[in-house]
Amino acid sequence: MKRIFLLPLLLSLGLLLHGKPALPEILSDGMVLQQNSKVNIWGKGDRGKTVVVKPSWSDTVVRAKVDNDGNWLAVIETPAASFTPCSISVSDGEEVVLKDILIGEVWLASGQSNMEMPLYGWNNNPILRSNETIALSGQYPAIRFVTIPRTQSFEPLESVEGRWQVCNPENSPEFSATAFFFAQTLQEALNVPVGMIVSSWGGSRVEAWIDRETLETYSDINLNEEEVNKLPAPSRPLLMYNGMIHPIKNYVVNGFIWYQGESNVGAHQVYAERLHNMVNLWRKQWNNTDLPFYSVEIAPFIYSGADNTEAALLREAQFKSQKLIPHSGVVSTNDLVEPHELRNIHPRNKTDIGKRLAFLALNKTYGFNRVVAHGPEYSSMEVKEGKIFISFDHAPDGFNRGDGIEGFEIAGEDGVFLPAVARENWGKIEVSREGLDKPIAVRYCFKNFQIGNLTGAHELPVVPFRTDSFEK
Repeated sequence: MKRIFLLPLLLSLGLLLHGKPALPEILSDGMVLQQNSKVNIWGKGDRGKTVVVKPSWSDTVVRAKVDNDGNWLAVIETPAASFTPCSISVSDGEEVVLKDILIGEVWLASGQSNMEMPLYGWNNNPILRSNETIALSGQYPAIRFVTIPRTQSFEPLESVEGRWQVCNPENSPEFSATAFFFAQTLQEALNVPVGMIVSSWGGSRVEAWIDRETLETYSDINLNEEEVNKLPAPSRPLLMYNGMIHPIKNYVVNGFIWYQGESNVGAHQVYAERLHNMVNLWRKQWNNTDLPFYSVEIAPFIYSGADNTEAALLREAQFKSQKLIPHSGVVSTNDLVEPHELRNIHPRNKTDIGKRLAFLALNKTYGFNRVVAHGPEYSSMEVKEGKIFISFDHAPDGFNRGDGIEGFEIAGEDGVFLPAVARENWGKIEVSREGLDKPIAVRYCFKNFQIGNLTGAHELPVVPFRTDSFEK
């Protein structure tokens, strides 16, 4: 049966053939290594040979023997972060020297097109203040990116293309915009180099990023190669995991950021569980069950109709995933879309999305306790005198407005939701509608496309929600 490789075989191995030893491309000049950690240096060589690895920051020499399959792996310790370039010598008799290495924080960014979307933008899909960001990107030479090319395989690959690039106006236009603003905020807050590995594919479903063993437990997934090949490339299960995640699992990272879900709209019933399974798999591959996982709520978009709710149900599943996945968080995007983007699935404001992901990381991973990480999230409701009073988690300092609140709907016993009047009332949101004396449920921006204007006191939006369970 034919195997799928989108790149020629030798290139898909992604090896830098300097002679001997051979290193994967991701181990290249300009890379960022995770600080205060034990990181892997690995590659291919002649069976039985000894590979000697010597980092410039240490007198320690690490030796690794090439196994019977031609593989070797050395583990070296990294120091605290520094902007001073380092080098690593790798030799099995012939020497390879990796140069301009920085020690800092390394994150993996993955998902579909809203993560893949570059700073330069796409046709009729601009990025907010793109030209200015690109022009000034040379101010961040210690932000480094490696972008994994779209690669599919029915079997797990050992290596893949993707070489580190320094942030400057020549390289930055192709960097993931969301990942760039995440990295920029981290660097400015932590004052350390930041490395981003971007492995994403527009239109991909969550099932594309999961391994065969897990997918075989899903009754709706057929992994027969002939059947998989009939699907559009982004919709194929398994293949991106094999081609774009498995090959980089040796590269030590400090966490994951994830922007995906649009292609799973309509499959909300299983999304949270499958996302949970994916995160468990990745953490297992990286040998770290505590790696943080911070994701992005899919943005308002018309889908089958602005007033329909299939996207709202997927967003609900995304937020439910936080209860399943330890060390995780989700950022809301409800307030970042503009009215004219009704039919644009790629909203231009990636700046605040990247920053909100960084706020999660700064608060939950790096201990910046005074950096607010969550907007208000629905907690409970109470009906009194024909009004519904909503309580929220993550709203200790109240809200951004008392009146003029948009996006709330209320329903009576007939289950029909109608626009409602909402106002702040002693730390809660009071919701009512004239003529409706017996309300039973409230929704906030629970539609495919509806923009709200209610945020917490620190400008993070109220997460869209519903108090009912009318739709499964």
